[in-house]
Amino acid sequence: MRFTLFLALSLGYLNTYLSQSYEVLPNSTDTINYIDQLGKKQGKWVLFGKHKPNTCYTPSQKAEEGAYAENRKTGIWMEYFCNGNTKNKVTFVNGRPNGYAVIFHENGKIEEEGQWKNNRWVGNFKQYYDNGQVQHEFKFNAAGKREGVQTYKYENGEVAVQGNFIDGKEAGLIKEFHENGQLKAEKKYNNGSVDVASIKTFESTEKIAKKVEAVDNAPKIAIKADEKPAKGPLVLNGKQTLYNKNKQVTKDGLFKDNRFMDGKAYIYNENGILTQVAVYKNGIYVGDSPIEN
Repeated sequence: MRFTLFLALSLGYLNTYLSQSYEVLPNSTDTINYIDQLGKKQGKWVLFGKHKPNTCYTPSQKAEEGAYAENRKTGIWMEYFCNGNTKNKVTFVNGRPNGYAVIFHENGKIEEEGQWKNNRWVGNFKQYYDNGQVQHEFKFNAAGKREGVQTYKYENGEVAVQGNFIDGKEAGLIKEFHENGQLKAEKKYNNGSVDVASIKTFESTEKIAKKVEAVDNAPKIAIKADEKPAKGPLVLNGKQTLYNKNKQVTKDGLFKDNRFMDGKAYIYNENGILTQVAVYKNGIYVGDSPIEN
């Protein structure tokens, strides 16, 4: 789940370039970026490229906007990509993200949306592929853990995994499906642990030669330059666990001839939040594993 906004927005970029008590919007008489006599930000604020040097924004390009009350962010704040599309739209209360939030792909389509409170998603949440199709439909409790029926979907819209969670862990029957919608597996869980004896698997009755060929020729997952093991030389053969510069696990499994073959690839957003656990078999992506809360 790519999640790029809350840390950046809550920290802000507004501690520099504030030599004036206010500015004026281009082609307007409206004042912005007002600082009162007590040094507190008030009213409408707009950040332009000039406020964010060494970025892709032009000096006059709008990068972020919202309002302040008594030096604290309030109401809806918007952030934009350098191509002009909306990057995120977040509700602030008393200086903290609290309420409806929506994050966008750079192409303008929604990527994530839901309610954000106390630094976590709560209630109903959706994540989307960049083609607009729903990828995940989660329900979070007040503690930010998945609760109730959770659904993972393929990019074509078919359900990939569906089942019940209690306090962030699988509970009861979890069903997995082939990409054509046919049942793939049934597994029973108790407090996040699978009952091995309960596992049932089903072969798809739909065999399409072209589809098999496409999977066989799928590209192998790339190893990034900053991914390294905790100790010792980087020998990409056999069992290996790789970490990024933040010491987070990025890949865990079997390698062969510098290729990641079997295991899990952990994918993080720009803020270091785990958004996806991709499962690979014989060097091919086969689906996602649930993210443990």
